[in-house]
Amino acid sequence: MARYTGAVCRLCRREGTKLFLKGERCYTDKCSFERRPYAPGQHGQGRLRQSNYRDQLREKQKVKRIYGVLERQFLLYFEKADRMRGVTGENLLSLLEKRLDSVVYRMGMATSRSEARQLVRHNHFTVNGRKVNIPSYQVRVNDVIEVKERSRKVARIKEAVEGARHQVSWVDLDKDNFKGTFKAEPVREELTLPIEEQLIVELYSK
Repeated sequence: MARYTGAVCRLCRREGTKLFLKGERCYTDKCSFERRPYAPGQHGQGRLRQSNYRDQLREKQKVKRIYGVLERQFLLYFEKADRMRGVTGENLLSLLEKRLDSVVYRMGMATSRSEARQLVRHNHFTVNGRKVNIPSYQVRVNDVIEVKERSRKVARIKEAVEGARHQVSWVDLDKDNFKGTFKAEPVREELTLPIEEQLIVELYSK
């Protein structure tokens, strides 16, 4: 399975904003973006040439990196969002938020989406009592995601659940029983990262 294996802190610096790719480290003063808030490389502090295409491309790259999706898969999500009723950009973000790895992260069962993706791949979760190890699995309203009995002693999961931060309104976490419920469709207003999805729509509409 193709995936990015480089230093993820470089991605935050490249996009000029925190993408929260390293979990708890992103909330401390060890965060690389806090210490070097400019693009990586020898020309990182140089003046950038502005253009509409650059803004659109950077926005697409930013969203891909937040959700850990590669180019071909991202395009498929966009095409599906474009066929759905409603606003294409909001549909796109909703589809990305309904990925199983993203839902696990939102519930607080992992400290980052990349950690959630790895835990899902390693068979630590069930959906409605059935084993699911596909990170891109689309979770539906009222689905129950639960940590397997044997996985509840895994340090990474236990620590994440105990220290779970505030969740968004569309998920609910039962810390005592290591399970959560996907209660409703994602709400655009609660996606607090600086995402301008309309720029992505403009890029793909050319």
